[in-house]
Amino acid sequence: MSTPERYKIEVTAVAEYVTAQSRPEDDHFVFAYHVTIRNLGTVPAQLLARHWVITDGNGKVQEVHGQGVIGEQPLLAPGEHFEYTSGCVLETPVGTMHGRYQMLAEDEHRFEAEIPPFMLAMPRALH
Repeated sequence: MSTPERYKIEVTAVAEYVTAQSRPEDDHFVFAYHVTIRNLGTVPAQLLARHWVITDGNGKVQEVHGQGVIGEQPLLAPGEHFEYTSGCVLETPVGTMHGRYQMLAEDEHRFEAEIPPFMLAMPRALH
């Protein structure tokens, strides 16, 4: 079942490798990801919770559940956006992330905003 247009949230994410915090010789690869959440719907909506699925290059999956993002539960009016940066650590130089945000509209309708998959990759790890 698709979400009605009035509850349309667009999520984009871009990752970058954090060389200064990574230790490839110890299988410790640090990535930052920059997320933009846009309310393209017609009703205000608040981000209540997150669910991330992080998969490394060996197929190992970590799931992260939590309230809000970076300690906040932003309320987005129609046309507004919220940006934040967070990070994760993998044991491999390549991986992927995707997930969803649990949202609550001003009219009390609960819905999920999908976070499309994006790549985590150390420079030159992919040919």
